[in-house]
Amino acid sequence: MTIQNQYDIEQLLKIGRIVALTIEEMKRNAKPGVTTRQLDWIGRDVLASHGATSAPMKDAGFPAYTCICVNEEVAHGIPGDRVLQAGDLVNIDVSAELNGYYADAGQSFQIAPVTTEVDKLCKHTYATMMKVISGLKAGVKLNQIGKMMQEEARKGGFRVIENLCSHGVGKGLHEEPIEILPYYEPRDRRVLKVGQVITIEPFLSTGATYAVEQDDGWTLKVLDGSRVAQHEHTIIITNDKPIITTAC
Repeated sequence: MTIQNQYDIEQLLKIGRIVALTIEEMKRNAKPGVTTRQLDWIGRDVLASHGATSAPMKDAGFPAYTCICVNEEVAHGIPGDRVLQAGDLVNIDVSAELNGYYADAGQSFQIAPVTTEVDKLCKHTYATMMKVISGLKAGVKLNQIGKMMQEEARKGGFRVIENLCSHGVGKGLHEEPIEILPYYEPRDRRVLKVGQVITIEPFLSTGATYAVEQDDGWTLKVLDGSRVAQHEHTIIITNDKPIITTAC
């Protein structure tokens, strides 16, 4: 999506705030003994209270309202009977639609007790996301997003998951540019434009560089016992600093 007027911006900020509030409420309730399905229902209720709809359920037929991953799971985790435990690494990814406008965001965090390695991974992934966002404006090549992600990951001693990408969003859950790679691709000559709406979502890993789809057709996992964190915001590209729609 490319912004056409102030109304577009207002609507994107509205759904972005709802997504952010949903993640925060789910995160607040992510405690030992709670199942991922119960956490998903909390997300469902927050979205419904604001009149919003689950985007993955609406657009892709995803079998839950939100995506929740635990430990070895990386993305598109289906909430179910799994019971959260102390020390689990949890990722909550919420995408929603309201009045034809979409927002997509995610957070990774560890349920107490927090360990040094996982805490560093989550904090560095968030810092990477924000560093990338701060370096974006109209005229920047899309491949610089992947370059910055790689560079920041290496600085922290981490690696990127190469088959999970950022993407366009706004009037649909996945729009052009469809694949914004998390590594430097010199042949990608696309350039960011004013008003473009995209996600920035680094997946940083303590080991693996590839996530494998499971038999359920959705969940992506790493197979080497490493841990992966993701942080995601939806942003609007401008001639200066991007507008973050999913900042609560």
